[in-house]
Amino acid sequence: MQIVRTIVWVVILAALLIFTAFNWNPVEVQIWTNIVLETKIPALVIVAFLLGLVPMWLIHRGTKWRLKRRIAGLESAARANATAAAATPVVTEPVAPTRPGDGVETENTSSTTTTETDEEPAVAVESDTAPTRPDNP
Repeated sequence: MQIVRTIVWVVILAALLIFTAFNWNPVEVQIWTNIVLETKIPALVIVAFLLGLVPMWLIHRGTKWRLKRRIAGLESAARANATAAAATPVVTEPVAPTRPGDGVETENTSSTTTTETDEEPAVAVESDTAPTRPDNP
C-alpha cells in the first residue's frame, strides 16, 4: 500500500512541475476592490491545493487517532474481562441426592413410567396390560 501512495504522490508532483513549467506567467488577483495581488499561477494552484488538502488531512488524522484510542480501550477492557473470568472459579450449588418418598418428582424421559413409594418396589409399566407373574401361569 505504501508503494501505491508513493506512486500517487510522484505523479502529482510531476504534473505540478509540468504545469509550473508551462504557466510561469504573473497574474493579478483582485481580492477586494482596493487589494490586488500579483503572483504566479503555480503559486495559486499550490495554495488552493493545500487549502483543500490540509483540513481534510487533519480531520482524517484526528478521526484515526480517536478510533485507535477507542479500539485500544475496548481491547484492554476485553482482556481484563477475560482475565477476571478465567481467574474466578465457577461456583455451583451441590445437588442433594433424592430418595424415594421425599416428595421430589423425577423427570422421566423414556416411554415407561415409574412410581416410587417406600412400601412397594418400583414397577415399570410399558403398556396398558397388567404384568404377568412368572409363578402364575
